[in-house]
Formats: sequence, structure tokens, C-alpha cells
Amino acid sequence: HVQLVESGGGSVQAGGSLRLSCEVSGSIDGTNCIGWFRQYPGKEREGVAAIVTLGGTTYYDDSVTGRFTISQDNAKKTTYLQMDHLRTEDTAMYYCAAGLDGYGWVLLREEWYTYWGQGTQVTVSS
Repeated sequence: HVQLVESGGGSVQAGGSLRLSCEVSGSIDGTNCIGWFRQYPGKEREGVAAIVTLGGTTYYDDSVTGRFTISQDNAKKTTYLQMDHLRTEDTAMYYCAAGLDGYGWVLLREEWYTYWGQGTQVTVSS
């Protein structure tokens, strides 16, 4: 059974930074990718960034390219989302997820993910 736990959310002023962490526990053999998603109230989740666990190839949504960085520490079984130059429109619930298959830009789509964390709130004020 795979569990993902996010941390690092909080409140910050526009222009500031936050780093989200996603710790994975349980049997993660076969995990192909870790993705970060966000969800606005009343909206569906949207992909923000993803990383292929073997090799480290990364993918970003256009809205965060150049501002967010996804990285992984395989020894700690933790994936990070460094968020810089935050904007008020980045305010959302952020989730990490683990996928078992897929490659390329499809990894920003939630249907490719099997296991999900409980989410962490990010609030950016002006």
C-alpha cells in the first residue's frame, strides 16, 4: 500500500516562495512518476509539474514554467515542489500523486496517477 503525505503549504505574500514536500511510504516499486496538482474551489484538479522517477525528466504547466521547480530525493523517498515568485492565482489546494505508467506531457493529467496525498493548502495574498 502506497501512501503520500504532503507538507509545506501555508500563507505567503505575492512574490514570495514556498517549498512543498511529498513523502512516499510503502511499496513504491514500479512507481513511474510523481506529479503535483492543484485544485481551485469548484474546479477539477490541474497538473502543475511532474517528474519521472527514473532519470528525472520533468514537465511543467505553462502557468508555472520558470517559477516552480520539481525535484526528488530518492534516498528520502521525497519529491519537492519549489515555488518562487508566487502569485495570487497560485492560491489552491496542492496534491501530490504517484503514477505507475506513462511518459511525456500526459503526466500532467490526473488520470495517469493511482495514489494521491491528502493535499496541502497554499494561499498567496496581494
